[in-house]
Amino acid sequence: MSLPILPTQEIGSFRKPKYLIEVYRKWLRGEDVESELTQKIRKASIETIRLMEEAGLDIVWDGEMHRWEMYYHPVKYIDGIEFVGQVRVFDNRYFIKGRVVSEPKLIKNYHLHEYLFVRENARKPVKLPVTGPYTLADWSFNEYYMGKWYKEERDPRRARRKAKEELLFALSKNVLNPILREIEKVGVFRIQIDEPAATTHPDEMDIFVEAFNKSVEGINATITTHICYSDYRILLPYIDSIKAVQFALEFANRDTWERGVSDDKRIGYQFLRELMEYGYNGEIGLGVVDVHTDAIEPVELIMDRIEYALKYVDERRLFINPDCGLRTRTREIGEAKLRNMVEATKRIRRKYGWE
Repeated sequence: MSLPILPTQEIGSFRKPKYLIEVYRKWLRGEDVESELTQKIRKASIETIRLMEEAGLDIVWDGEMHRWEMYYHPVKYIDGIEFVGQVRVFDNRYFIKGRVVSEPKLIKNYHLHEYLFVRENARKPVKLPVTGPYTLADWSFNEYYMGKWYKEERDPRRARRKAKEELLFALSKNVLNPILREIEKVGVFRIQIDEPAATTHPDEMDIFVEAFNKSVEGINATITTHICYSDYRILLPYIDSIKAVQFALEFANRDTWERGVSDDKRIGYQFLRELMEYGYNGEIGLGVVDVHTDAIEPVELIMDRIEYALKYVDERRLFINPDCGLRTRTREIGEAKLRNMVEATKRIRRKYGWE
C-alpha cells in the first residue's frame, strides 16, 4: 500500500464523544449496558474514522473508541492480573491499576475485532496501536513475581529486576506475540507498539528491548513504536537493537512557538541531530503539535518544524503526527490541530514538488 511523501498520522487515542463516555462509566460501575455500549462504540468509531479521514490524514485509526484506555482494555483480557484501584497520571487523570497474581495468560485477542471493524469502515490505510509489554508490566503491581524472587534472591534490587524481567517475558510470550500473530494472519498495514514507560527506568533498557523483540518475534508485518515524554538520549545505545522500523516521538511539547528553522527557534527538535549523528537510518514519526495545550499551532509554525526536521531526516523516512494521542483535548480542538498539521504538510509537499 503506497503512501505519499511525509505521510500524516494520528498517534492512537482521541477524545471519546460524551455519549460514549457516559455508557462506558455505567459499564465500569457494573451496570448491564453491554448491548448499548457495543452500539455506541461502533457509532463513535465510525464518526472518528471519518473525522480523521476528512481532516486529511494518510494513515488512520478510530482513536481507541473500542477501549476505555490503553492499560485497562488489555488487562481486562489477561488472566493473572486483577484490578485493585485507581492511580493518578498526567493531566490530573486516573487509570485503574492491576496487580499480578499469577503468570499472565491471554484470555481473548482483544485487538482482533476492533481492528477488523476499523479496517472495514476506513477508506484510508489503517494502523493498529497496541500497548507494549513493558508498559503493561511497569504500570502493574508485580506481586506474584516479587513474592517469588524475594524468596530466592537476597539482594532486593536484584529481586525486583528478576521479577520485572520474568513478568515482561511472560507478557511478551503469552499475550503480545499471540495477539500479533493472529492479527498478521488477517492482514495488517502497520502495527504501532505503544511504550510510554519505555525509558522511565534507564537501567532496565536491556530487558525492555528484549521483551519488545520477543513480542514481535516471527511477525513479518511492519512494526513501529511510539515512545513519549522522556529523555530520548537513553534510547540511543539501544535504538538499532529494537525491531521497529519507526520511532514516533514527542518534540513539539518542548519546542518554542517562535517562527524560524534555526537551532535557537527549534530547540525541541535538537535530538534529531543527535539521532542522525548516531547513525539511525529508520523512520521518524515527528511530533509537530502539542497534545497538552488547547492552543492550536499555526500552519506556518508546523511548517517550520517540518522544515527543520528535513535538515536531518530524509523526506522518505519522515512521518508527521501529533506528539502523542489527542484524547486529552476536546474533539473540536483535536480536529483543528490535525487539520493544521495536514495543511502544513501539504504546503511542504507542494513547495518541494513532492505531491
